[in-house]
Amino acid sequence: MNLIAARSSGGLGTAGAGSAMFLVGTLTAVSATIAGYPVFGGQAARYAVAALILLAVVRFAGGPARRPSPRDWALLAALAATGLVAFNVCIVAATRDTSPATIGTVIAAVPIVLALAGPLLEGRRPAPPVVLAACAVAAGAALANGLGSGSVRGLLLSLGALAGEVCFSLLAVPLLPRLGPLRVSAYSAALAAPMLLAVGVAVDGTAVLRVPTAGELAGFTYLSVVVTTIAFLLWYDAIGRLGADRAGLFAGLIPVSAVITTVALGLGRPGPADLAGAALVAAGVVAGLRTRVAPRRPAAAECVTCDPAPIGIARGSA
Repeated sequence: MNLIAARSSGGLGTAGAGSAMFLVGTLTAVSATIAGYPVFGGQAARYAVAALILLAVVRFAGGPARRPSPRDWALLAALAATGLVAFNVCIVAATRDTSPATIGTVIAAVPIVLALAGPLLEGRRPAPPVVLAACAVAAGAALANGLGSGSVRGLLLSLGALAGEVCFSLLAVPLLPRLGPLRVSAYSAALAAPMLLAVGVAVDGTAVLRVPTAGELAGFTYLSVVVTTIAFLLWYDAIGRLGADRAGLFAGLIPVSAVITTVALGLGRPGPADLAGAALVAAGVVAGLRTRVAPRRPAAAECVTCDPAPIGIARGSA
């Protein structure tokens, strides 16, 4: 029964991680619908709506209330500040000095960082086959993005975005066993919204928010409900089931998803580099998932069985 449960958990984690990163990849094409809206005000509104949805689900999902400890709140605030706020700030600033392809290529290194650092946070050693698979995924994602060009400042900001993307996953590792994916998603989005609004006020002043057009409203609705609410839940649930290292392999799907979405919307056609990159990403993900890794060692005070599955999402190992 334990073997069956483990395989079921791994299968759900694989599906969840793949779906989450595919949904995030659609952000590039959908963002074109909100290009004229103040950036940070729009992001603040996006996370605020997602937080309201997630907190409502927390309220009505049932199960015992798990209040975050002061340490949990500190980690959640750090996650929101780095993985959501700083990431968005670096992305916006980097686009002024370098090409989107360069930014995407730098962020494509996420699987490698997670393959090395994720296991250490979970109390185990990095698995060399997973690290090699992560390198293949990163190379495929970079190939699909194109190398691009830009300034040193743009490269440094891209590295800042990479750090934010890594923190978005790694800072959740110690939180997931206690709070579960639903609460981590809800609390981090709720904390990020006022932070981004403050950045928006500093950058745009009173123009930080305005009434969106019908097209912008549709874009924000998609980003809030699908890319934020659903993708966050799927991603954090996958980290709990697969571990940050193997879940991180699916980050390579983001540029592949962006290409597919662009084609589906009739905005372009994939070139040879896109197809080769997608094939390399797929090969790396498959190779990494076929690798057996040692289970993480929970801390003595950590409860790994008391978190009931919220809204039908089984915890797995988190």
